[in-house]
Amino acid sequence: MTYRTILILLLTAAAAALIAASVTGESDQGNTRKQTAAVGPQKDTSMKPIGEYLKDVYTAGMPKVVKSEAEWRAILPPETYAITREAGTERAFCGAFYDHKKEGVYLCVCCELPLFASNAKFDSGTGWPSFFQPLRKDHVSEKTDLSYGMRRIEINCARCDSHLGHVFDDGPRPTGLRYCLNSESLTFVPGSIPATF
Repeated sequence: MTYRTILILLLTAAAAALIAASVTGESDQGNTRKQTAAVGPQKDTSMKPIGEYLKDVYTAGMPKVVKSEAEWRAILPPETYAITREAGTERAFCGAFYDHKKEGVYLCVCCELPLFASNAKFDSGTGWPSFFQPLRKDHVSEKTDLSYGMRRIEINCARCDSHLGHVFDDGPRPTGLRYCLNSESLTFVPGSIPATF
């Protein structure tokens, strides 16, 4: 690892720890819930293959999902709301998907837009789910984030503007990118990944 990569990882971990303390609190009850969660929220796709499920999603097109903050608060658990709607960060090594290895597709927890496939997931050692590319580039939007005295690229769901995490330029080949996500921002559809969408 280069000095720059190590520095980025350390700064990211430090910032995440500060943010997590204010977002999720320090309660042992929260940690226990995260550690005992089997694999996080999953969509029930037992009645049809993942390819058919994704075709149904794409058939509707990609109209923007717009809700008021009150509507989001009413449908999302508090931790999910804090991360997806207020750009929070969950604690490292505590999310349901950081060490998740099943084959399938990760969706936006707020609007179910397919975002990342398991064949682009890798172990970054950071404690957050990491991917080297999105399922489709137009499903993820980017913006500059200057919070906490750092310059980072924030990534959001292109359909509902849900905060997902950040993208860094220290990932593996072929892209050299590391999309570092919050498990709380995702849900998962297990199954074989179709060749095309």
